[in-house]
Amino acid sequence: MTLVKICGLRDAETARATKEAGADFIGLNFARSKRRVTPQEAFEILAVLREGRDPTTPVDFDAPACGEVRGLSWFGAWSEAIEQSVAAHRPLVVGIFADQPLEEVNDIADAAGLDLVQLSGGEDEAFIRGVRRPVVRALHVAEDTDADALLDTAQEVPTAAILLDTASKQARGGTGETFDWDIAAGAAERLPLFLAGGLHPGNVAEAVERVVPWAVDVASGVETDGKKDIDKIRAFIRAAKGVRVER
Repeated sequence: MTLVKICGLRDAETARATKEAGADFIGLNFARSKRRVTPQEAFEILAVLREGRDPTTPVDFDAPACGEVRGLSWFGAWSEAIEQSVAAHRPLVVGIFADQPLEEVNDIADAAGLDLVQLSGGEDEAFIRGVRRPVVRALHVAEDTDADALLDTAQEVPTAAILLDTASKQARGGTGETFDWDIAAGAAERLPLFLAGGLHPGNVAEAVERVVPWAVDVASGVETDGKKDIDKIRAFIRAAKGVRVER
């Protein structure tokens, strides 16, 4: 079954409802964005998502060690570790960062107890290796991008997961614009990935059928007038998880 990430939540009430709706990941935006959370908002959301345990304690992944596996097998090992953690601790909390100093990323991740860190600013290998959390690396797909190029880029440095989003000069994500799903399908045949970019309750089932992604990611597609709409969130999760796929 396809995993689902709901990104850009900003209040505890919506976070609780999203958790109850069956989201596997919840994304909190710490980058410069209209969806950016304050430290207090983040704490309140984490307290709701982790009721019954320390809200600042991240998941302890049974993850592969560097050198144990290489290449595409690395991503398979990580996806298995993440799936096991999702089953035990759903939803996992992902902090989204872009174009921020490494020290700031690590300090926020430690203080908030984030489970994973998503890097959406084109951070280089040295930066990625310096993050003290499993990394979801966002790669932005332009009109001239192909699956082979994406695969080569994805393997430049080991990360926990890859996220594909639409390239834009205006924003690092959350634009509501799709890209060529055939490109994503080519990459998804060879590695587990998050599919993002222009998804919403009306098209996510088709996206899952065509791309067969490991997970889907949505922000603006479940909003009404710029605010998260819990009815749309529920509809998105039902549609994404209602598709039977074979990997």
